[in-house]
Amino acid sequence: MQALTIPARRGWRWLSEGFVIFRKKQLMLSLFVLGYWMLMALISSFPIIGQLVATLLIPAFSVSLMNACRLIEQGAPLQPQLLFSGFDRNLRPLLVLGITYILLSVIILGLTALVDDGALFNLVVMGQRPDEELLGSGGVMLAGQLALILFSPMMMAYWYAPVLVAWHDLPAGKALFFSFVACLRNWRAFLVYSAAVLVCGALIPGLALGLLSMAFADGAEMLSVVLTVLVMLVLLPTLYASFYVSYRDVFVSVAADA
Repeated sequence: MQALTIPARRGWRWLSEGFVIFRKKQLMLSLFVLGYWMLMALISSFPIIGQLVATLLIPAFSVSLMNACRLIEQGAPLQPQLLFSGFDRNLRPLLVLGITYILLSVIILGLTALVDDGALFNLVVMGQRPDEELLGSGGVMLAGQLALILFSPMMMAYWYAPVLVAWHDLPAGKALFFSFVACLRNWRAFLVYSAAVLVCGALIPGLALGLLSMAFADGAEMLSVVLTVLVMLVLLPTLYASFYVSYRDVFVSVAADA
């Protein structure tokens, strides 16, 4: 399998074409995404093992959402059970992806303990908030920056890995490798894509909220809640659809043969 290298401008089209997919079945896709997040929240609410199990299942659920986006693009109907379709094929390597993600995350957070005495690790893994003195020392911020640097290549490896496992029958290791190479080859497109997400997901809603707050000062808090909910109901499904669009662009030749 060989990943294509596409022009940087396609990064913007990933988001815009993701929105086109969302518009075709906006209610169903929003319900799928909402159902996914509710399930993740429910599973995570169980003490001790809840967060581990939720993280373990993320690759399979992400395949379910990609299945939905592909069917929407093909004009096929969506059924409620599609939310669990990611568990129907190659579940074992998908679980291996989840286990590997957990282990790598723990290792990375463990490395950050070298600069903040484990404050970030305790916050993320144990849910223990650092005291104000430690927060003010700058160690936690430095640990966060280190974690961002270390998590970036890991996220590159996981970006396409679940779909490559489920749709192309790749083992977990090869899927991680091909995903990393694909992201590395298309870093310019991903840079443009990140900028597009920032503009559409933060800057424009923030500007709109500021203008509405000035116009309706008495209801600023309610407007903030309503606008946030609307953005989430549109932005999150669009983002998942854009993940599918980026896969379709980068692996279009192999997708046609699958």
